[in-house]
Amino acid sequence: MKLKSIAVFCGSKSGTDPLYEGHAAMLGKLMAERGIRLVYGGGNKGLMGAVANAVMSGGGAVTGVIPRLLLEWEHQHEGITDLRVVDDMHVRKRMMYELCDAAVVLPGGNGTLDELFEMLTWNTLNIHNRKIVLLNTSGFYDHLISHIERMAAEGFLYSDWRERLIVCAGPEEAISVLA
Repeated sequence: MKLKSIAVFCGSKSGTDPLYEGHAAMLGKLMAERGIRLVYGGGNKGLMGAVANAVMSGGGAVTGVIPRLLLEWEHQHEGITDLRVVDDMHVRKRMMYELCDAAVVLPGGNGTLDELFEMLTWNTLNIHNRKIVLLNTSGFYDHLISHIERMAAEGFLYSDWRERLIVCAGPEEAISVLA
């Protein structure tokens, strides 16, 4: 199956390391070059804005999915191909999952972790079978990876987490493992 769309989960802030935004923009550029549609949270700032702007600058297609309550918080992106306003976060996540062939998780905050773990849980429960890539820019997720390894070592996971979550150091590697 040809990879047609990737859901990108990431921060609506840029973080302190400039490489976070650099990787978001590079991922967007690579997606546009390969004709892969971006499905993301619909914002125009932070890493969300960086990846969407890069896809659009490269002539690619972008679908943003944003709940009404976040329209003011995330300043919806008016310059993308398709912006869908939904009722709540649950509808947003479900729609993003339905619209994507795979997911890439960049650095972010609580919302990004919520999206990551919901995708992992749904994958474990066979609700979907999409590949999930964790982009570990500058070791951002090192502590989380250690914690997941601890959950596995302590017997709390039903299967090897590495079968469900692919850890990559950069955008090129992420696109490569999904292609």
